[in-house]
Amino acid sequence: MTRPYAPGYRIPTDLLLKAYASGVFPMAESASDPEVFWVRPETRGIIPLDGFHTPKSLKKVIRKNPFDIRFDFDFEATIDGCAEKREERRSTWINAPIREAYVQLHRMGHCHSVEAWREDQLVGGLYGVSLGRVFFGESMFSKATDASKICLVHLVERLKARGFALLDTQFTTEHLKRFGAVDVPRGKYEKMLADALKGEAIFFP
Repeated sequence: MTRPYAPGYRIPTDLLLKAYASGVFPMAESASDPEVFWVRPETRGIIPLDGFHTPKSLKKVIRKNPFDIRFDFDFEATIDGCAEKREERRSTWINAPIREAYVQLHRMGHCHSVEAWREDQLVGGLYGVSLGRVFFGESMFSKATDASKICLVHLVERLKARGFALLDTQFTTEHLKRFGAVDVPRGKYEKMLADALKGEAIFFP
């Protein structure tokens, strides 16, 4: 499942993009651990874009427009929000090398955020990597009820509008399964990934 990565404080962005293209992604044991390891799961979580499901209760909330949804407005604040320790999550895998690498990917146009704002405060969001016709979801957070869920709905709407072929969630959770997330075997996933990386890249913004 994992491949060790030599201790260090930088992940080369070209290596990171090559890793994603081959179905591998980095994680850390904790935010304070400077080491990174590479993960290639036996089963991969995805949300089929044509099978995305928005729960009825969430649709009612969305109709009330509780948040100002922004794209790439404050990427660094979004990744920091995902990295914060909270009551329900005492630790995080986003360490300094990972944060630095994804901020650099964002500046290169390969990493994007969907953000929920209320009264000029960032109250939820998500971020991920865009490569070819694939969006690799990385992490999400909420400081207000339903904020990250609504960001996910807006993410899927944008991916569909742009013509993306694959939304990778790395792993499935009960939370994501409510939206249609499924597990696929590594071999099947890597074929889907290869197909979605063919042809011209689609730009997320």
